[in-house]
Amino acid sequence: MSTRVTTPVQLASFDCAAGSVRILGIDPGSQITGFGVVDIAGNRTTAVEWGSIRTAGEHSDRLRNIFTALGQIMREYRPAEIAIERVFLSRNADSALKLGQARAAAICATFEANVPIYEYSARHIKKAVVGNGGAEKDQVQRMVQMILGVREAIAVDAADALAAAICHANERTLRGALQTAGRA
Repeated sequence: MSTRVTTPVQLASFDCAAGSVRILGIDPGSQITGFGVVDIAGNRTTAVEWGSIRTAGEHSDRLRNIFTALGQIMREYRPAEIAIERVFLSRNADSALKLGQARAAAICATFEANVPIYEYSARHIKKAVVGNGGAEKDQVQRMVQMILGVREAIAVDAADALAAAICHANERTLRGALQTAGRA
């Protein structure tokens, strides 16, 4: 059984404003998968929604629940791009395999929308958001709140997902600037 936990208040309309891009950030996990939706317009990043998909039961049930819940989030928020955290190598092969499968279930849930998927390492995401690739989870949480102007607490997994979306927003801005400079 899956429990989708979200913020109690909707922060922005479900439809993306003209001239902006909606990004879904995903922090995959076999027990808790974080998600965060942001809109970017120019150099402004706005939080739309965030939360956690909490799963229970057999591993196959957990994967099904991640797939189903993220599919629903995709249909509801209609992101134009996806940013997902890459799986890191673990000393425990079984844990790494389960995490990889959860990540695959999350990625597959986005396929119907046929939008680009961008992958970032945890270290890259932390460096983009905090300025330090070795930042602690609480530092990421605080910076995500500051960047997005959110006063309420954001759960760790949701903050990590929002951080992935923010990282991707920064990368988009950088790529755009480099393309513009290349044409000059």
